[in-house]
Amino acid sequence: MNTTLPNSKNLTQETPRSPRQRIHDYVILSRTLDKCRSFIAGTLGEYHFDCPLDNMLFGFKEVRGADFKAQVETGVSDEEVAAWLDKNGLSKTPQEVREWSDRLENYRPFEDPSKREWFEQECAPLGIDPKTSTLFDYLDADDAAFTKSLGSK
Repeated sequence: MNTTLPNSKNLTQETPRSPRQRIHDYVILSRTLDKCRSFIAGTLGEYHFDCPLDNMLFGFKEVRGADFKAQVETGVSDEEVAAWLDKNGLSKTPQEVREWSDRLENYRPFEDPSKREWFEQECAPLGIDPKTSTLFDYLDADDAAFTKSLGSK
């Protein structure tokens, strides 16, 4: 498609926002928006849109990635996408959104037997301890490694 949208990032040259950065109290949303806009613009690089992380948000709200993308393609702002998310899919109270976001921000894949081996393998090259790191710690460290690699090119 290769359409540049307002606030679109070139993820071959920079990282998406941290999953910790909240919009309407939704964790992941800012990062998902950055990846979606970059996907539409053709500048996604090594990142993925509608991936398992994005689907944590889509699953929580019971919306489809394709419907989210269709909304983003209209050129709406972060706030407008968050308002769309509030109104679509499964109805959630602000407290439910906050509690879900807090749980996800503190999620430690090491504590999940089905994710432990994968998480140990992902953390090792980044030099972070999988036993004490959250998923978001890992994503932030991975983004920092990407930024460092850009500086060495």
